[in-house]
Amino acid sequence: MTLAIVILAAGQGSRMLSKKQKILHEVGGKPMVQHLFDTAVSLTPISPVLIIGKGGNGVRQLFGSRAQYAVQEQQLGTGHATQMARPLLAGLSDQVIVTYADMPLLQTLTLQKLADLQAETRTAVTLLSVMGSSESSFGRVVRDENGRVNEILEVAQAKRRPNAADLLAISEQNGGVYCFAADWLWDNIDKLPLRQARSGPEYYLTDMIELAVQQNQGVAAMTTPDADECLGAGTRAEMVAVEKAFRRRANNRWLAQGVTIVDPDSTYIDPDVTIGQDTVIWPNSYLQGQTAVGQDCVIGPNTILRDTAVGNGCHIEQAVVERIVLPPGTAVEPFTVMRNHEL
Repeated sequence: MTLAIVILAAGQGSRMLSKKQKILHEVGGKPMVQHLFDTAVSLTPISPVLIIGKGGNGVRQLFGSRAQYAVQEQQLGTGHATQMARPLLAGLSDQVIVTYADMPLLQTLTLQKLADLQAETRTAVTLLSVMGSSESSFGRVVRDENGRVNEILEVAQAKRRPNAADLLAISEQNGGVYCFAADWLWDNIDKLPLRQARSGPEYYLTDMIELAVQQNQGVAAMTTPDADECLGAGTRAEMVAVEKAFRRRANNRWLAQGVTIVDPDSTYIDPDVTIGQDTVIWPNSYLQGQTAVGQDCVIGPNTILRDTAVGNGCHIEQAVVERIVLPPGTAVEPFTVMRNHEL
């Protein structure tokens, strides 16, 4: 099965109150969209398709020729945005994953499992769901009496139905990630109804679910065990929650691999950092960029390592070390600043 990936990246993120597009803001040490792009590249040789808006130059500059681009001139919703990818992808793949650029915590393994489930079930669409509370703003995954997915119901739509309370109480909710049978998607994307949203008329990608059910093409759902994967960042406050989730994930990974982190709540480790066994990291330490720390080191407290290679058995306390290669056994004195401006 050949897979193509579409990343919806046209939203301007006005709630950020920023001069730059929201998906270019950094979380986890990289622009939000970079995380999704890296995941997509790891899954398929077909270059990811980024759906950008009129002001998408920042995204183009970030990825250059490594991506394909489709411009959504009018902001007419997620269904319309996905439609923009059809000229680039129709006939090129068996499956198409569609996801949002502001969901940087999605993992490669999760998307691969989603694609595998779609291939196994031969459904028109397989979606990623997440368990949430009745207060969640996520759309609800509505199933029939036999447990089959019937529709995705947005909160505003649910509130207009007589059984609104029951619908809002549904704990299985839409994660916003879909794997489509490619031919079915491109044959049916024009059939979406035009709905009235707060910002104006829109075509909802979620209506593809109901369309598949009406055609008896089948819909499957896979629930992620990690609710953090479906966190999006549309405001600066939401970016804080995403950043904390990145930090929690990174710290837990290193704790499980033989690294001592004295206070995970005050330790910041970027996703591309590597750390050797039996290294101890003290509070208020920041390991950033492409930093590599060897075994049996002591890092911190109050230390910043940025794009630095640290040999085994080094001791670095209350220091800033940037773009330096430290030989094994090096002791960096407190209050030291070491920078290599030539690298």
